[in-house]
Amino acid sequence: MMIRYGEIFLKSEPVKRRFISIMTGNISLALEAEGLSHRIETPRGRILIFGDEPRRIAAIAAKTFGVVSASVCTVTTPDIDGIAAAAVEHAERHLRPGMSFAIRARRSGVEGFNSQELGAAVGSAVLDRVPEARVDLTAPDYEIFVEAREFGGLVYDEKTRGPGGLPYGTQGEVMALLSEGIDSPVASWLMMRRGCLMVHVHMQSGRFGGADAEKNVLQNHARLSRWVPGHPLDLLMVDMEPFFEVITAMKEPRYRCILCKRFMLRVASILAGERGAYALVNGDNLGQVASQTLANMTVIAPAASVPVLRPLIGFDKEEVVERARAIGTFEAHPGNVGCTVAPRYPSTAAPAETIAQIEEEIDAASLAARAAGTVRRCRAKNGEVEEGW
Repeated sequence: MMIRYGEIFLKSEPVKRRFISIMTGNISLALEAEGLSHRIETPRGRILIFGDEPRRIAAIAAKTFGVVSASVCTVTTPDIDGIAAAAVEHAERHLRPGMSFAIRARRSGVEGFNSQELGAAVGSAVLDRVPEARVDLTAPDYEIFVEAREFGGLVYDEKTRGPGGLPYGTQGEVMALLSEGIDSPVASWLMMRRGCLMVHVHMQSGRFGGADAEKNVLQNHARLSRWVPGHPLDLLMVDMEPFFEVITAMKEPRYRCILCKRFMLRVASILAGERGAYALVNGDNLGQVASQTLANMTVIAPAASVPVLRPLIGFDKEEVVERARAIGTFEAHPGNVGCTVAPRYPSTAAPAETIAQIEEEIDAASLAARAAGTVRRCRAKNGEVEEGW
């Protein structure tokens, strides 16, 4: 079978080689996790995977970050006769009298004919075998893709779409604040898709949160690990109860969400520093809730000592839900995941000076350092949470 990649091809040769090496390593890990024996070759512009179960291999490889699409294909000699013979075999299996078809031809590094000549010759061979079919290059019922390349010919008639992006592990480590909700798993997935090695951090509400919160967080964590099979995915669980005890004792409740968001960034920044992570990731979506107004995000952001990446900032809620469904993290019935700390009337534009004064009064820096020392570690791999966390 064959793998296509996109923007990797635009990189310099040394970077391209490194990215392809990482991506093929990730594909091998995914296939090994399913017990599939295979062999990978990397001729220019394509990745070829040989194995006894090409359809299973294609389905698994197509979920690998960096893959644009995958196709089960026939490898032939790079001449017109060899390619045409394989195309006719495909057509005999799928093309019926009265159906329309098109040949999509490409040529690279092969002399003696061009793409148009290759397509015309292959189309003629198909019509000779299935004369009741007709050619339609605009909206055909059936398409056969043929490629003539230096290493050989390729013939296929289907494509399984991949996630695209960059190979996982090419961009260094980041930490995503993972919750029991819909947004943060999608934010994590989007940054994994851009090549970031991911570590999840969850701020546990304890008795201030819903009874189903931890279960859902672990579920989100496990589901995201399915996208990087063979790789361990770590989750750091932080105890937020002492902090919540302090801010719920305050007379003024409307600033709690701002204080909470800043506190989470403080703690996550400490943990990022300990691991050498380059950035934090969260599910902020501009204007979705009171703490995500532009005014409040301006007050919250300085609490982090490393960059904060917000891949969902311009999404609307339906777009996030649609993506969550597609990647398998959407939960229609999450159960009891409410937060009792959130005020009924939160501030939509908290004054920075007021927040700074409150944080000084409660010694937020010391509380954050203490919280960072409460970490429990959890690991997921291949969709399963490992024991002993």
